[in-house]
Amino acid sequence: MNAPAAPRAALDEHTVFRSLFLAYPDALLLVDAAGRVVLANPAAADLLGYSIAELAQLDVDALVPDGVRQRHGAYREAYAHNPRARPMGTTQTELVAKRRDGSEVAVEIALSPLREHGLPLVVASIRGIAAFPRVQQALRRARYAEEVARLGRLAVDTRDTGTLIEAVPQLAAGVLQADAAGVFLVEANGLDLRVAAGVGLPADEAPGMRFVPAAGSPERHVLAHNEPVVVDDAPAQTRFALATAQIAAGMRSVLIVPVTDRGSNVGLLALRSQQPGRFGADELQALESMASLLATTLQRAHSEEALSHAQRLESVGQLTGGIAHDFNNLLTVILGNLQVLEELPEVAGGAGQPLVAAAARAGKRGAELTGKLLAFSRRQVLQPARVDVGTLLESLAAMLRRTLDQRIRITVDTAAACPPVRADAGQLEAALLNIAINARDAMRVGGVLSFTAGPGPGHPGELAIAVRDTGSGMPQEVRERAFEPFFTTKEKGRGTGLGLSTVYGFVRQSGGRIELDSTIGAGTTVTMVLPCWSDAPQATIDGKSPAVGLPPHLHVLLVEDDADVRSVVQSFLDALGCEVETARSAESALALLMAHRFDLLLTDIALGAGMRGTELARRAQARQPGLAVLLISGFAAEMLDQEHRCEGLRGDAKLPWELLRKPFSREELMRALGRALDTRR
Repeated sequence: MNAPAAPRAALDEHTVFRSLFLAYPDALLLVDAAGRVVLANPAAADLLGYSIAELAQLDVDALVPDGVRQRHGAYREAYAHNPRARPMGTTQTELVAKRRDGSEVAVEIALSPLREHGLPLVVASIRGIAAFPRVQQALRRARYAEEVARLGRLAVDTRDTGTLIEAVPQLAAGVLQADAAGVFLVEANGLDLRVAAGVGLPADEAPGMRFVPAAGSPERHVLAHNEPVVVDDAPAQTRFALATAQIAAGMRSVLIVPVTDRGSNVGLLALRSQQPGRFGADELQALESMASLLATTLQRAHSEEALSHAQRLESVGQLTGGIAHDFNNLLTVILGNLQVLEELPEVAGGAGQPLVAAAARAGKRGAELTGKLLAFSRRQVLQPARVDVGTLLESLAAMLRRTLDQRIRITVDTAAACPPVRADAGQLEAALLNIAINARDAMRVGGVLSFTAGPGPGHPGELAIAVRDTGSGMPQEVRERAFEPFFTTKEKGRGTGLGLSTVYGFVRQSGGRIELDSTIGAGTTVTMVLPCWSDAPQATIDGKSPAVGLPPHLHVLLVEDDADVRSVVQSFLDALGCEVETARSAESALALLMAHRFDLLLTDIALGAGMRGTELARRAQARQPGLAVLLISGFAAEMLDQEHRCEGLRGDAKLPWELLRKPFSREELMRALGRALDTRR
């Protein structure tokens, strides 16, 4: 049977009030008029780090941070003259209390004067607000935002991408309280990951190492779906499987976000913790912000690298193009004089004949070399036409099956209704052959060489032609220099280093672009993206077209600023039965056109500092409408582009003049003259 309740009057009020004071959850300090603590409860001792005895008789100013102590003294003095109740939350000032160890804690304070009860005391009720969940979250978010901002400043200030990549996992692991963090970049094949930097990672994830994420792993999911993954407690879930090394290290929580560049996944930023449930929405947001900064920096570095590479290639192209142009003039003189020398009675059939023939063969090889230099520098004369890519690939594959190693299997896959491209058919075939030869050299023990053609990755007006091999692949340092002229990894005597560089120049000059993807041990893919053929009238220039018979006593005006070249070409024209007048500049040629009528104008395009040959041709035909024109040049592409702009022609339309590239033989000149006369007719 329960004992009867004690009468209310029997309760000791002093005991009750003391018990309330000691049991109250907020810190309570009883402070006298001098500002000294008279009494403190256990909650105050816990909050401020003192014992109850230490708090008693402690000056209240000792609980105020040094920076605001003077201001607090003035406030306390003013309050003593006008004491009033002040509930918690009424001040807009952020209040901070100083603990015994010197640390600070955010607080809210209520003041209650006891003068109305005849006591010169004030009760200070102090509540530590840092323990509130909403405050903790706000503080956490503020700390994360501050660290992300610091990373952003580093991204702006540093020009070294490696420095930022190294800093990201260090900062992420520290501020987000992770046991391990890593930056993993996607390799060119889109499947492998390369460890770029990390802290707390296992030995098989050391910086520089590459691996393929296992099926079912969080990393594989992020790569496949380009979305973040949060694992709260790895042993308690079955959706994702952590790697053996991660399990051995006791990792239970995982947070991985993708690093994306223009919608494509270029890497992962990962955190791991031995604590379950470590990563929530705030950590996800912070890590995504870091990944965004990292992606921006990688994109900037990639753009700067691409620009630097393009500028380097352009500079080399200008140099090699100028050298090739001058060398073509020399070769025209050398080969032209050799041809004349070869036909002299004292040489023909004599001991000197083999020597002249050998020199001519060497000169032709030199002409092929300069042709490659001009292709790289995009200054060769192209003859774009409508090219059926499917037919071209089948023909090339048939030829390669007869000539390449029989251990190499060749396949062709052309998309249905594959559109034709606008390109120089001969140069396109030569480019594909160059790539195929490189592929053969990369497959020493055999493999598969595949040609594919289909819609380009850009707009519908593009066609992509890809050549893939299953060879040894290229390391990164080779990939970066693959299109540079004279760069080769072949042993001495087996390559000039002009193969891929000429392909690069041809594709760029044709209005397209070229891409290279290679992985060590998995092979290489070279993709040429070319413009499709439009409905414009087709160009029909063909350097191998049948010759048209030259009329006797053809009156030719020859314009060439190089005296030796002019002499050789004049000797060719004399041998062809032409009547020749010569001029060394366009201006002097116009004076001759005023005084005489000619059947044909034969002019170089580059005529020194004066008027170019294309402008001369236009003015000459304006003065003599029936005049045929044949242009010759060591390189002409950039001048023809300029002439296209002057004439308002589209890129796939051809100028109304025949072109003959240097060096050339007498027979090639004769055929070109015939085509020029035929064009006039």
